[in-house]
Amino acid sequence: MCSRINHLHASVKAQLHALVARGIDALRANGTLPADLPTPEFVIERPKDRSHGDYSANAAMLLAKAARGNPRALAQSLLEVLPADALIASVDIAGPGFLNFRLAPTAWNALLANVHAQGEDYGRNRSGGGRRAGVEYVSANPTGPLHVGHGRAAVIGDCIARVLDANGWDVVREFYYNDAGVQIDKLAVSTQARARGHAPGDPQWPEDAYNGNYLIDVARAYLAGESVEIEGATVTGKDDAGDLDAIRRFAVAWLRREQNDDLAAFGVGFDVYFLESSLYTDGKVNETVAALDARGHTYEDGGALWLRTTDFGDDKDRVMRKSDGSYTYFVPDVAYHLSKWQRGYERAITELGADHHGSLARVRAGLQALDVGIPRGWPEYVLHQMVTVMRGGEEVKLSKRAGSYLTLRELVDEAGRDATRWFLIARKPDSQLTFDIDLARSQSLDNPVYYVQLAHARICGVFRQAAERGLATDLDGGRAQPLDLADETLRELLLALSRWPEVVTAAGVSLEPHLVAAYLLELAQAFQRYYNDHQFLVDADDERNARLALAAATRQVLGNGLALLGVDAPEKM
Repeated sequence: MCSRINHLHASVKAQLHALVARGIDALRANGTLPADLPTPEFVIERPKDRSHGDYSANAAMLLAKAARGNPRALAQSLLEVLPADALIASVDIAGPGFLNFRLAPTAWNALLANVHAQGEDYGRNRSGGGRRAGVEYVSANPTGPLHVGHGRAAVIGDCIARVLDANGWDVVREFYYNDAGVQIDKLAVSTQARARGHAPGDPQWPEDAYNGNYLIDVARAYLAGESVEIEGATVTGKDDAGDLDAIRRFAVAWLRREQNDDLAAFGVGFDVYFLESSLYTDGKVNETVAALDARGHTYEDGGALWLRTTDFGDDKDRVMRKSDGSYTYFVPDVAYHLSKWQRGYERAITELGADHHGSLARVRAGLQALDVGIPRGWPEYVLHQMVTVMRGGEEVKLSKRAGSYLTLRELVDEAGRDATRWFLIARKPDSQLTFDIDLARSQSLDNPVYYVQLAHARICGVFRQAAERGLATDLDGGRAQPLDLADETLRELLLALSRWPEVVTAAGVSLEPHLVAAYLLELAQAFQRYYNDHQFLVDADDERNARLALAAATRQVLGNGLALLGVDAPEKM
């Protein structure tokens, strides 16, 4: 009996996988396979040679290896017991035992209908089950403007949060402010020097001070008695360059506000702003150290308190409290991540620069040593590599405001928000990235974000032209029209549309939103090839409606994907 194609939330690959699994069950039931032979982890994938069909399965070869049988013979047996399904037009055997599937026109019609019915929800799934996931990213010291590396962290973290949300997780976006310690003391002293009229190179200029011109603005605002509103609190400056504590509070608040404004302009926001200083004022650091000591994982040596992190996979034990009584930097990190666990984060993802790699093992070791049920491998870390910015074939390093580095604001102002987000997310986080400002600014088909946005705008233009010409459109009827599957450009576009749910799932599982950018470029290219070969606004109603239905589905998926990257889907270019 044929099943109906009404799986609105299942991808084509998932449906084919389920059919093959049912066929394997049938082979066990009829004695062809041993009853206790487990189902192998077979895959459904697109054949490299498109002439072999739309999808292929390697199940027979894996089964044959386990059962010590002939793979082609087993593939034939599997083919004979596959449940009939309106999804499939034909199945044949290729090579050593691949099952190659060709989908029926009704399957592709159902795909277009599903995209239309689900709209913005097409591609989303409920695999997260509403469980809570915390995503921490940027977490910059409030000591200066955000640089391009922070921008890469921001867009990676933001897109991970968007992708997890699309996979059904209850996502909390979190920024951890390192507002305590040596760096903040350095900020206060540097701002005080500016308030007293000193500049880098003066005899009175503090050693190792921050030299950026942005501190001139901070010092002026402080001396002018300006007020900074930050998360419900007001911090006011005063005309007193000698009050270092007041300068410290004002400088931190001023720079936190600037960072927040920069991130908001970049399309990045947060649900929780967590202050490192609160871990000390609320006693959480002391409580964490006491808990580790109570569980017998600490010892004293040389006047310092050590944690036996080697018991939990670290390469050597780590100092927690130095001989002078101050804590090493990984201790508040353990306390902070413990707070995430206590706040119900079943999944915690921390996005960091690759230079933080050395601290990961000791933080996880500290969490394991607390013995509160935190699983191994929690939290998850996503590390990004450096960004090299190029303009005119030369590397851009310096900033007028920050001095030694290019700020995120300067890059966004020059390249535009959409292009900056796209270029910073388009490669895998652990790969080096070269940001070509000239390419990002160009309105050419070599610019990937321009190419994808142009495809979306072009489809919108087709529908505007139809309205201007008074052409009636019946997209529902168009989605039911027979499709010419002999048209290779049509098949490529349909296959691309069918892949979107798989891409969303894969990006969520692997925490790799760059997969979304790569997919969108492929989809835009598939549409462009079809667009080059076909007129949309033809006289024949059935043909016009069918092509417009295809265009509408493509526009929807392009829009859905761009939304996951935080990039606009323009109607005009």
